[in-house]
Amino acid sequence: MHTVVVGTSGVTASDVLAVARGSARVELSEEALAALAAAREIVDALAAKPDPVYGVSTGFGALATRHISPGLRAQLQRNIVRSHAAGMGPRVEREVVRALMFLRLKTVCSGHTGVRPEVAQTMAGLLNAGITPVVHEYGSLGCSGDLAPLSHCALALMGEGDAEGPDGTVRPAAELLAAHGIQPVELREKEGLALLNGTDGMLGMLVMALADLDRLYRSADVTAALSLEALLGTDKVLAPELHAIRPHPGQAASAANMLAVLKGSGLTGHHQDDAPRVQDAYSVRCAPQVAGAGRDTLAHARLVAERELASAVDNPVVLPDGRVESNGNFHGAPVAYVLDFLAIAAADLGSIAERRTDRLLDKNRSHGLPPFLADDAGVDSGLMIAQYTQAALVSELKRLAVPASADSIPSSAMQEDHVSMGWSAARKLRTAVDNLTRVLAVELYAATRAIELREGLTPAPATQAVIDAAREAGVRGPGPDRYLAPDLAAADAFVRDGRLLAAVETVTGPLR
Repeated sequence: MHTVVVGTSGVTASDVLAVARGSARVELSEEALAALAAAREIVDALAAKPDPVYGVSTGFGALATRHISPGLRAQLQRNIVRSHAAGMGPRVEREVVRALMFLRLKTVCSGHTGVRPEVAQTMAGLLNAGITPVVHEYGSLGCSGDLAPLSHCALALMGEGDAEGPDGTVRPAAELLAAHGIQPVELREKEGLALLNGTDGMLGMLVMALADLDRLYRSADVTAALSLEALLGTDKVLAPELHAIRPHPGQAASAANMLAVLKGSGLTGHHQDDAPRVQDAYSVRCAPQVAGAGRDTLAHARLVAERELASAVDNPVVLPDGRVESNGNFHGAPVAYVLDFLAIAAADLGSIAERRTDRLLDKNRSHGLPPFLADDAGVDSGLMIAQYTQAALVSELKRLAVPASADSIPSSAMQEDHVSMGWSAARKLRTAVDNLTRVLAVELYAATRAIELREGLTPAPATQAVIDAAREAGVRGPGPDRYLAPDLAAADAFVRDGRLLAAVETVTGPLR
């Protein structure tokens, strides 16, 4: 099994994906263990002094003015976890919780939190045992980090609350820890606060969304190319010299991908045949410009994620010179913004794909294709309602594009009076990514059927590879009306699990 070693300098996106989705094992480096011990010595020394230090010997948030006596400090740390584990609603996905736990461990191992080595080792132990705390949908405002979600994870470290075992069964956390020989932690000064004061949930979901959208943007280049081909469009608009004079890198990459897919097509360039047209519609001609803008947005979001992955997000933090200082680094604004940017880009990519699908189904704009790609139009409805489904998904994408980060709601008696809503931005982006996958699946389904209806014309070799792989995957071709939902589900799976890209790349080589 793959092992990820956590040091003091952060982790990579591939590390997060390996732990969250691949159940990779986690180990702590000797460097991390030494940094943990050194920072803990500083916290212990401050705890022994009479001067109040936030998070060590004071209350939290609006209650930070109260000095806590040594005899109550362990109770203080337990209480913050218990009281902050106040989430409601459905459980979030296992991969999100694993990413959340791993990223909090990343910050703990930085040596800036003052957490003891044994606490970090227990966090790694839960991940390695496949124990996933129950975390709920609602409870984070994205400032002081993802408080409620992280608190539910910290609660499990204490042997309290509920968690899912490696067999998928939810049981009391105490039972699961005992079954795997893991001793619950007894929290000491600052440790409760350090376990729940970070942007780890929203960052984990950002990293996973970036991986999914990287696949979907390349998939969208393929489905756009297939639609262009099915509409007998021209590939001249994809020429590199046209994109060089507007030098957005994403646009150039998207055009290059479409050109690679269309190489050798016998369908492109027929726009002057039976129904002359000077130019293709925007949804066809401008596909690289729209997808390219989204790709460039991905690149910016990836830069923000890389910076966060290298960060130690906590409050207060232990500095190398021995100071323990309060700060605002837990504010989720940098992550929240790009999560919202990505939702906007996903909505626009889905919107342009739906417009191409609608064009394929309209006999007045499809350049010779039968109405709704039906076998016997009138008797058969063809893909009429598949486009309705796609349109409903696009409409939902537009609603999901409304930014969460433009909102703020004060909390903690106005101490936390401006919040990021980054967790909410991340949750809606996950839904947007799911819906975008389905939108592209419907375009794929329509475009492959349309190409097969162009009798006497030979598609590009890459297109034929897609059609062959899709049919093998249960995405059926033209014919009389049938129960359509299974075909659409098969198309969704074909896009979602990467088989679409794999089929294309057997001909084109890796797409950009």
